[in-house]
Amino acid sequence: MTEFFTKTQLANGLTVLLKEIHTAPIISQWMWYRVGSRDEIAGITGISHWVEHMQFKGTPSFPSSVLDKSISREGGYWNAMTYLDWTTYFEVMPADKIDLSLRMEADRMVNSLYNEEEINSERTVIISERQGSENEPLFLLGEAMQASAFRVHPYHHEVIGDLADLRTIQREQLYQHYRSFYTPNNAVLAIAGDFNTDAMLKRIRELYEPIPAGATPRRHFRPEPPQQGEINITVEGPGETTYIQIYHHVPEATHPDFFCLTVLDSLLTGPSNLNMFGGGISNKTSRLYRALVERELAISVQGGLQATIDPYLYSIMGILHPQHTVEEVLTVINQEIENLQQAPPPEEDLHRAVKQARALFAYGSESTTNQAFWLGFSEMFASYDWFDNYLNHLTNVTPQDVQRVATQYFSHKNRIVGVYSPQGWQSGINNE
Repeated sequence: MTEFFTKTQLANGLTVLLKEIHTAPIISQWMWYRVGSRDEIAGITGISHWVEHMQFKGTPSFPSSVLDKSISREGGYWNAMTYLDWTTYFEVMPADKIDLSLRMEADRMVNSLYNEEEINSERTVIISERQGSENEPLFLLGEAMQASAFRVHPYHHEVIGDLADLRTIQREQLYQHYRSFYTPNNAVLAIAGDFNTDAMLKRIRELYEPIPAGATPRRHFRPEPPQQGEINITVEGPGETTYIQIYHHVPEATHPDFFCLTVLDSLLTGPSNLNMFGGGISNKTSRLYRALVERELAISVQGGLQATIDPYLYSIMGILHPQHTVEEVLTVINQEIENLQQAPPPEEDLHRAVKQARALFAYGSESTTNQAFWLGFSEMFASYDWFDNYLNHLTNVTPQDVQRVATQYFSHKNRIVGVYSPQGWQSGINNE
């Protein structure tokens, strides 16, 4: 995977990762900043996501009125994302048109305009986005559960932020956040595609080396203390569908147990896709699918494991069959977890789970855009070596490893159980 891969750090601290892929005449560029909701405190929740929006409002050299048209006119595509630990901006361009996105991305690192009128307009957009999410049962349930899972750590709040903060954040706070975190020494530039590494690096130096390094950003790191007992939550709202969600506290992506949990995830609910652009594969061979969906206790079930800087959460989510109760579904989930805790999975089951997890990872890493994504994404919580050794780590997981992590992390006192109850339907959770 590492052929044609180059990693360089400029004098101002900008990390540059380049990977030549000559299968198609396209180039995918990703600019990553080490800032996300993890870097927010009460009063400014959602500010990282808001800054991401403002980065599309233009600079003196690239006014907002021409930016989008310029990219699309050249046959390109661009977008951005904000998450817990990072914010990223990407463009996919024809190889001979990449200089436009190179110049634009370097320019908006330092010259973005934070016009008061644009800020007020975007406030309305983001509040509307937040209120739209509040119509989604899983958003309401997930927000309540995340707040309960993290009382101290800033993973406590949703990336979009709290409505109270979105109504009060001011221009100076947004601009200060931008200037504090959007510096070359807090950024990673990842590019993959049809280019010559020496020529690309020369152009990057021309554009970025004049930008001075910034002060090291101040981080508000507060480690989350261990949970002292199971937490049960019921969120009531409109609709006809009942959802159950279970969170377990699990380690960060660089912890050795992360790979054991990845295999457990594949075995229990079907493999998670860490890639933002990859599709999924069937989870019909997973234990919870067979135990819940095939028996018509649930309409669907899935799991999720996220690669994060700090310890985060493993989730199990199910949509209940209307003829069954939360207590019935929870009993089955408990039994399947206990089965893993009491005995290692058979070798053939483990082999299938590892094979599926490896296949999903491989399928999600093939395209030029996905390879550029992984160059930068892995640097947000580890390094590209983490990506490069991912498949080997999965292969080395043993049945005993799966039993151990199931026992260590999937205890009742380490979990949050949440139910979305439509129209006030009672959950029936036993709170013993």
